Amino acid sequence: MARARKQTRSSSGREALRKNGMMAHLLDSLDAGQDIGHYGRLVFAMVARHFMDDAELRDTLLQDPAFDERQALALIEQVKARDYSPPRREKVLQFQAQQEFPICPNAEDPDACNVYKDLQFPESVYEHITEYREQKAHTHEEDSAAARGP
Repeated sequence: MARARKQTRSSSGREALRKNGMMAHLLDSLDAGQDIGHYGRLVFAMVARHFMDDAELRDTLLQDPAFDERQALALIEQVKARDYSPPRREKVLQFQAQQEFPICPNAEDPDACNVYKDLQFPESVYEHITEYREQKAHTHEEDSAAARGP
């Protein structure tokens, strides 16, 4: 019984991911057995972990012919352990510049590849981002004060 519920959650997670053009592109590419590159897999894992259970995330990543189970499990563990937030569009474009596979299929469109525009993440993701930005602003203020001197 619990297995059936989990499967329903997973399939609805894939459907939810398809609401974002970039994630639909990555899913379609993986489903077609394409190598989406290191950063494509990283971006996919950073976003999809909020919509898929670990087993489905692993199985989806394993559709990439350049990736094996050990690597998939390590990537999932890294993303979870470091609690990576889904990347902003700017970060996706930085990642894309470092590899051949186009993570963002329509990079010219300023609305493309913004996962926060199309997907609803758990509240903890938004809280984590707010906390990070507050810490960064506080550190910047301290650095500025130190640079001014006593």
